Amino acid sequence: MSEKPKVAFYWCASCGGCEEAVIDLAEDILKVVEAVDIVFWPVALDFKKSDVEAMEDGSIAVSFINGAVRLSEQEEMVKLLRKKSQLVVAFGTCAHLGGIPGLANFWDKESIFNRAYHTTPSTDNPEGVVPQEKSTVDGKELYLPSFFNTVYALNQVIDVDYYLPGCAPPRDLIMNAVQAILEGNLPPKGSVLSPNKALCEDCDRNETKPEKLAIKDIKRPWEVILDPETCFLAQGVICMGPATRTGCGQRCITANMPCRGCFGPTDQVIDMGAKFLAAFASILDADDEKEVARIVETIVDPAGTFYRFSLPTSILRRRKLEGK
Repeated sequence: MSEKPKVAFYWCASCGGCEEAVIDLAEDILKVVEAVDIVFWPVALDFKKSDVEAMEDGSIAVSFINGAVRLSEQEEMVKLLRKKSQLVVAFGTCAHLGGIPGLANFWDKESIFNRAYHTTPSTDNPEGVVPQEKSTVDGKELYLPSFFNTVYALNQVIDVDYYLPGCAPPRDLIMNAVQAILEGNLPPKGSVLSPNKALCEDCDRNETKPEKLAIKDIKRPWEVILDPETCFLAQGVICMGPATRTGCGQRCITANMPCRGCFGPTDQVIDMGAKFLAAFASILDADDEKEVARIVETIVDPAGTFYRFSLPTSILRRRKLEGK
C-alpha cells in the first residue's frame, strides 16, 4: 500500500471560521481522513512546531493556511510550512486577500494599541499597561510574538500555489480542491479555485436588474424590507456582486442579504474596491456635483465597505507605508 499524502492545516490571523469549514465537511471529512495523513493541525490535534521542523523539506503534500499574517509567530510558521510543503493553498479570504483583519491597515500598531488598551469605553487600565514582547516574571524571561504594523495576505509573505476563496470557503469548493490535489488534476499555479466570472452572472436576481440602473439614495439592509427576488442595487442597497468572483453558491443572496465581496475579484481585476467604485459611479442618478456628494455621504464607512476583504492586496494596501 502506497503511503498517504501528508496534509497540514494552520490558522493565522482570522476568526477561525475556516477551521470550522473543515469540520463542516460533515461525513465528507471521513473521506479526507481516509485519503490523507494529517501531520499538522494544532487547533484540532496535539502537534508542535518541533514536529514540523523534524520533517523533511517538501515531505508535506499540501498545507492549507488560513488567515492573514499579523504576528512574527505567524510569519515564522508559514515560512516553515512553505519549506516543508510541496504545495501551499491560501485557504479562505483572509489568507487570499487579507480579509477583515486587513482593515487594520487603515491604522498602525501604535493607534491600535492605544485604542485597545487605553481609550475603549470598557478599558480599566489606570497604569497604562500594554503587551510587551519581553517580560520578566519570577526571574524568568517570557516572550510574546511581535505585532506587525501591517497586515499581510499570505502571498505577500510566502510563495502561494493556489487560492481557495470565501469567508469561509464552501464545502463543495473544499472537496473539489482536495480531490484535484489528490488526483494531480490541478490548474496552472496561482489559480483561484473558483469560476473566473462575476457573481452577477450567476445571480438569480440578475433578470430583475433594469437595463439602466439609477440610484438616488443608498439604503442599508436593516433600513428597508428587501424584496427577496429583486436585484439589491435596484433597491438602492450596496451589493458587491458586480466586482466579486462567483462560486460561493449565493449563500448571502439566498438569505436575502447583499454580497459583501468575500470571494474577491476575478482575474481581470487589479483592485476590487476600485472596480466596484467605478461600477457604482456609473449608476448614480445625479449630474450635479453636490447631489453626487450627498448620495456618497449616505454610505456608512465607504472604505470599509468597498475594501472590506481586500485592503492588503489592493493598490491602497495601507494608510501609511512605513514600518513592517
